[in-house]
Amino acid sequence: MVHASPYDHSTSNAANQDQNPFLVKKQPTKCRDPVFAVLLYANVAAIIGVFIKYGTNPLATTADQQQDQQQSNGEVVVENDYTGVIYSSIATAGFAAVLSAIMLQVLMCIPGILIKVALLFNVVLAGLAAVAGFLSGNFILGIFGAIFFAIMVCYAKFVWDRIPFATANLKTGCTAIRANCSVVFLSYIFTALACGWSILWSLAVAGIQDTLITCVDQPTADGTGTTTVCTDPNYGIFFLLFISFFFTHQVLQNCVHTCVAGVVGSWWFTPESSGFCSSAVFGSFLRTMTTSFGSICFGSLLVAIIQALRQIAEQARQNDDVGQLLACCIDCILSCIQSIIEYFNKWAFVYVGVYGYGYCEAGKSVIQLFKDRGWEAVIADDLVGMVLFFLSLIVGLVTAGVGVVLVKTTDLWADFAPGEDAAMIFAGVIGLIIGLVLCSILMSTIASSVNTSIVLFADAPGEFEKNYPELSREMRQAYTAAHPGCL
Repeated sequence: MVHASPYDHSTSNAANQDQNPFLVKKQPTKCRDPVFAVLLYANVAAIIGVFIKYGTNPLATTADQQQDQQQSNGEVVVENDYTGVIYSSIATAGFAAVLSAIMLQVLMCIPGILIKVALLFNVVLAGLAAVAGFLSGNFILGIFGAIFFAIMVCYAKFVWDRIPFATANLKTGCTAIRANCSVVFLSYIFTALACGWSILWSLAVAGIQDTLITCVDQPTADGTGTTTVCTDPNYGIFFLLFISFFFTHQVLQNCVHTCVAGVVGSWWFTPESSGFCSSAVFGSFLRTMTTSFGSICFGSLLVAIIQALRQIAEQARQNDDVGQLLACCIDCILSCIQSIIEYFNKWAFVYVGVYGYGYCEAGKSVIQLFKDRGWEAVIADDLVGMVLFFLSLIVGLVTAGVGVVLVKTTDLWADFAPGEDAAMIFAGVIGLIIGLVLCSILMSTIASSVNTSIVLFADAPGEFEKNYPELSREMRQAYTAAHPGCL
């Protein structure tokens, strides 16, 4: 019996060659899973309502507070000048954006080398952790480091011959993003929305904190003063608030992933629709925010519930309402469940973005994908994720260095009260965070593009061969090298 490969480009299925897989699988235009979209809208509206009625205004200061800022114990207080923070943040953000774009070009030129370097970097890092543990006398760290080192060595040996296939997928994903680069700006917009939501939620919760926790002033042990002790948290309200917070964040994150999947799908099947601010980007964004929005909310809510349960378990542990061991076991189990659902969602939302499936229909397609593909999709995705994080880390570290250089070579931080050493640390941390975040946003679009390429190479290899013969040839050769005789 001859088994057909999921990557078979031969003409054995001639009856299906005339059928465009996109036209066959594309779903009718209608809103999918609308109930969950309504839940998201209600969630946002509820938090806005709480903020309007109970929220705190962080910019408002009373006359007494202003006076306290001017005088403390009869002495004038010297306030920090944060001009350096503002200008350094702007400068490092601009540098990180440029460096991230350069890294994308480097990634396009030598993807295979970077994947190998990132893989070896993880092996060396585990080895260094083991050596550091034994040399410092921390044998537990040394033993765990040695175990992880052995695991990473075995993993590297196992996946080494799969690197060319991951390289071809990475190159394809980068090409698709570069052809529709405006989708990256959508990622930054959604990131800004996520920051805004975090601020709004925090201010709303701050306004109702008295109903969440009972706080009383108790004398200190030495009897010289009082301390505030908070007890009896309302876990029911906390659970709903945590769901609210994580639900919206998950939706914003998955909207980007789904939008990128739709853009790559258009690039794959209709190359003429690609371009900066193209119809592919606009159409995918419109579908993501309308007909597919309910499906995105469906999958996001599942993860949000697990995340909220983990936060409740952590709060219960901190308040000694459950034992340390039990809380640790609960968190471990929930963490595993969360990882499984998030990984499942990553592939399901590709089908949502490309074909317009509902969440449940997309889930069935994911199961079929892994039946056909086995571990190949997991390995390619893991190797690509490894190199993308490696590049983000490089950008973060270099940007941190730029922040330190700004302190040493300019007068931006001259009036920073804690001194130059503190300013260097502060500027370095700011640069690291900004570099990591900005590059990670760009790299997340690459990761989504690569996942979509993996799916579409299994679903529609013929269209890939017709529209992008060179990329298709590279991917076919890489897969044949890893699995001789399959194509």
